[in-house]
Amino acid sequence: MLILDSPRWAQLEHAYGTAADIPPLLRNLESLPTSDGRKEPWFSLWSALAHQGEVYSASFAAVPHVVRALSIAPERAGHSFVSFPAWVEICRKRKKVAIPSDLSDAYFAALQRLPSLIAAASTRQWDENFLVASLSAIAAAKGFAGVAEAAQELTPTVAEEFLEWFSNR
Repeated sequence: MLILDSPRWAQLEHAYGTAADIPPLLRNLESLPTSDGRKEPWFSLWSALAHQGEVYSASFAAVPHVVRALSIAPERAGHSFVSFPAWVEICRKRKKVAIPSDLSDAYFAALQRLPSLIAAASTRQWDENFLVASLSAIAAAKGFAGVAEAAQELTPTVAEEFLEWFSNR
């Protein structure tokens, strides 16, 4: 995992240029296990690293830090801790974005941790957002990007509509 103090962050890019501003945002995640994606630092992380379906070299360096922060308290983590890594992987596969070789091992190792961290959160109450994010993250971690993307839309209401459509086709 690329350490947060590494000068390499200044060489990585995100939607707005150099990623030197990303490490302070990632440091903040450790103290905010229940934060949601509409508040800081999530708003800035999503905007810079997963901007309108695009991912960047810094996105792949950030995912291991997000997963590490998730591991601190998976039973209290907000849904963005699982949906962000899933979305980065979905976008990577859809757009065929290459991962810098020095970031690849840590990125894939972080994705592989998601199912066990989601299992660790199984004792908590899950709201609809955490359910959808978890289904998506498990699929992304196991290499099923299309299923992961579909799962992001699979709210209980959409599931009912799908089942009705499926039974009538």
